[in-house]
Amino acid sequence: MSPEKFEELMMTAMIAGLVAFMAFIVWDLAKKSKAGRFGTMILFLALGLGVLGFVIKTLVIGGLEGL
Repeated sequence: MSPEKFEELMMTAMIAGLVAFMAFIVWDLAKKSKAGRFGTMILFLALGLGVLGFVIKTLVIGGLEGL
């Protein structure tokens, strides 16, 4: 396996781990602050939009490089 491929795979895995850890932090924050169902949904929506933005950016850059 080439170092470039290894770095790409590890970066993907580490970012996925970071996103999962951030989801745990938000869940713990919602639980400790007693945010309720609606508050928890709003917290996860905000996190989800950030992750969605990162995924869209990756897809756009990949599409532009493919041209």
